[in-house]
Amino acid sequence: MFSGIVEEPARVVALSHDRDNLHITLACSFVDELRIDQSVSHNGVCLTVVALPGDGTYTVTAIRETLLRSNLGDLKVGDLVNVERSMRFDGRLDGHIVQGHVDTTARCVAVESEDGSWRYTFEYEFDRELARRGYVTVDKGSVTVNGVSLTVCDPTENRFSVAIIPYTHDNTNFCKIAPGTKVNIEFDIIGKYIARISALS
Repeated sequence: MFSGIVEEPARVVALSHDRDNLHITLACSFVDELRIDQSVSHNGVCLTVVALPGDGTYTVTAIRETLLRSNLGDLKVGDLVNVERSMRFDGRLDGHIVQGHVDTTARCVAVESEDGSWRYTFEYEFDRELARRGYVTVDKGSVTVNGVSLTVCDPTENRFSVAIIPYTHDNTNFCKIAPGTKVNIEFDIIGKYIARISALS
């Protein structure tokens, strides 16, 4: 479980394929604190550390299902990936409850400068059945974009916007997102539970 407060953008240093699996090797500042089997969020996808070669990098593996649901299959060497270690239960929850289970991808359709901040608009494929099950955004609700916990603005059936402050822009891969960029989306788990309970009552 995560909070959506990205620790830093890690850099992809190597990619390799093994049948339908993608092995991703990354470098970040806290590699020495990682251990094998530890869960780390990568652009919002919970992946397990499988190798620590001791050279300042670590490796995780994304399976076919993960690649189909996320943007990890589009990664190239040199790309930035938002990373966050699993949430500690002895501290504050600064973001919101994030499972690390990406629901779908979305495309950035607009980036607007707003006098010191930025407004990003994203569009995803609308599915009415999934919407009934809570896979939607609501105004002032929470959404996770590439692992970043954000507040929703002006949602429609298949679009929403988020406001990005300079710190988030400069310390996540939002600095690389432009119109056309594919991002990972996780809808709020609380909304999914409410929708499920309502459907059963």
